[in-house]
Amino acid sequence: MIGYVTVGVSDMDRAKSFYTGLFADKGAKVVIDAGRIAFIGADPSQPMLAVCTPYDGEACSSGNGVMISFPADDKDAAKALYDRAISLGATDEGEPGQRVPDRFYGAYVRDPDGNKLCFYVFG
Repeated sequence: MIGYVTVGVSDMDRAKSFYTGLFADKGAKVVIDAGRIAFIGADPSQPMLAVCTPYDGEACSSGNGVMISFPADDKDAAKALYDRAISLGATDEGEPGQRVPDRFYGAYVRDPDGNKLCFYVFG
């Protein structure tokens, strides 16, 4: 149902490196690079993440209450994504852990531009 989600960034090269590195094990690469916007994913027919410098030329900002969540295969994979994101320059926004007993496990970071990400498993 989702084609792509876009986040504003201040440094395109850093953002492309961060997200392709974070999801390298899922085959992530820059699928389309159009200068101020780049689409990252495994295939353009699947959901992608787009990183872009804001169209209006103003500084990018992360939205209050806005978060992009990425499913993980299991709790170990969610923690591995969290650890990889931290190693790539993300900051902690909530260490991996069970948030809702027997229902939701999540790990939270902010990318180098402050965009909030969650790596999660239901169950």
